Amino acid sequence: MSSLLQIHPEVADALATGGAVVALESTILAHGLPRGDNRVIADRIEGEVRRNGAVPATIAVLDGVVKVGLGPADLDRLCASDDIAKLSVRDLGAALALHRDGATTVASTSALAHRAGISVFATGGLGGVHRGAASSFDVSADLGVLARTPVLVVCAGVKSILDVPGTLEYLETLSVPVLGYRTDRFPGFYLSDSGYGVPWTVRTPAEAAAVVLARRELATDQAGVVLANPIAPDKQLDPDLHDRTLESGLELLRTEGITGKDVTPRLLEFFHHTTHGASLTVNVDLVLSNASLAGEVAVALARAGR
Repeated sequence: MSSLLQIHPEVADALATGGAVVALESTILAHGLPRGDNRVIADRIEGEVRRNGAVPATIAVLDGVVKVGLGPADLDRLCASDDIAKLSVRDLGAALALHRDGATTVASTSALAHRAGISVFATGGLGGVHRGAASSFDVSADLGVLARTPVLVVCAGVKSILDVPGTLEYLETLSVPVLGYRTDRFPGFYLSDSGYGVPWTVRTPAEAAAVVLARRELATDQAGVVLANPIAPDKQLDPDLHDRTLESGLELLRTEGITGKDVTPRLLEFFHHTTHGASLTVNVDLVLSNASLAGEVAVALARAGR
């Protein structure tokens, strides 16, 4: 491994012995959750992975070095600092060269997980095609990276504030398979059902692992796999509240003239404020669910690979 990439001893040992490892992004901790709560939730997310028999590997850049797997002191620092950059793949080289601290997005976590030899990654929601992308060309880097990175990403679909059908169409164009976990409907992050279907359904972690192994066997695994895991209907955001908040939020963006990379954080902040924290509770619940499922899939994949 490069001197710019350090793998935590526990993670390295699991990888060397064919054990199960789950990569975790750090942007949700540094930028997506309130200070104080984020540190507690970091342990809960990693705990869900461990509970299902896998080793968690939260990924971040600290002191200009990629760290795959963070110790308690690293997590303390990541969750407490106000000077953590948000790093997609294009930002990694600059952050490393300039010795910056940074949190990894879905795109950069996927790329770094693959670089370290990790095949399963858990996140909250996937980035996608933004509303109005026909004129703004605003498409998340997550999709392009998935098209060339063979990592299975467990997520709750894409954020419902995005263009869901446009994202699904683009994933098809990029030959990224989309699997629904125990559902034939594509989840919408805060919502169990975005209103659109998925082409394939798997019922067990072993079936999800079998898809990955079949793609490897046929050498058609140049792209990643999306495993869409819907939040339980009784834990989703109230659909009527969601729709009203989204409509108001989109109007707010137009009024404030917000575009590009500032759209998603502004809308998520608006959801949190308008729903009085209900959307944040849903966000945490779905991330924990995804971490749990990713742990199960990683274990199934490790067992099948032996």
